[in-house]
Amino acid sequence: MGKIPTREEAWELLTRYNQDEFHLKHAQTVEGVMRYFAQKLGYEDEVDFWGIVGLLHDLDFEQYPEEHCIKSQEIMRAEGLDEALVHATASHGYGLTVDVKPEQEMEKVLFAVDELTGLIGAAALMRPSRSVQDLELKSVKKKFKTKSFAAGCSREVIEQGAEMLGWSLDDLITDTILAMRTFEA
Repeated sequence: MGKIPTREEAWELLTRYNQDEFHLKHAQTVEGVMRYFAQKLGYEDEVDFWGIVGLLHDLDFEQYPEEHCIKSQEIMRAEGLDEALVHATASHGYGLTVDVKPEQEMEKVLFAVDELTGLIGAAALMRPSRSVQDLELKSVKKKFKTKSFAAGCSREVIEQGAEMLGWSLDDLITDTILAMRTFEA
C-alpha cells in the first residue's frame, strides 16, 4: 500500500508540475467540489482523500497534455503514492486518454464534475457579480446548450458522468453549483 499525501504534500507535488494560475485554480476548485460531494454522499471519513484526488487529478496536464492521465500515473507511482489515488485520478480520462474506468462513486463524481466546474466557472464570469453565489441552474443550462460557449468543456463527458452516477443532468449541475458556493478557489 502506497502513501496518501497530506494536503500540503499534494500541493507541493502539484506545484512541481504546474505553475499556471488557471491550472492551479482549477485544481483547487475540483478539490473543493470533491470534498463537498464526499460529505453530501456520506463519505465523511474520506473527505480528505476525495479532496486530494480532486487536487491532483490534472497533475500532468500542464507539462504533458498529450499524455494526460498517463504521465500522472508514472509520476505518482514514482512518488510512492497509493494505487487507489493513482487509479482515481487517472479514471477521469476514461475513454479520452486512458482505459482506466471510473469504478468507485468518487471516481464517477470526479469524471462528471471536472469538465462541469469549468463550464460553471465560465458561466459565473459572465454574470455582473462574476460569482457562483447568485448563479442558477437555468443560466448554466442555457450556456450548456450553447456549444460555442466554453467550447473546451465537453458536454458529452458531463452527460456521460451524470449517467454513470445515475443522476439527472439538472441535479448534477445544481449540486456542483452548490458545491462551488461553499469555497473560494
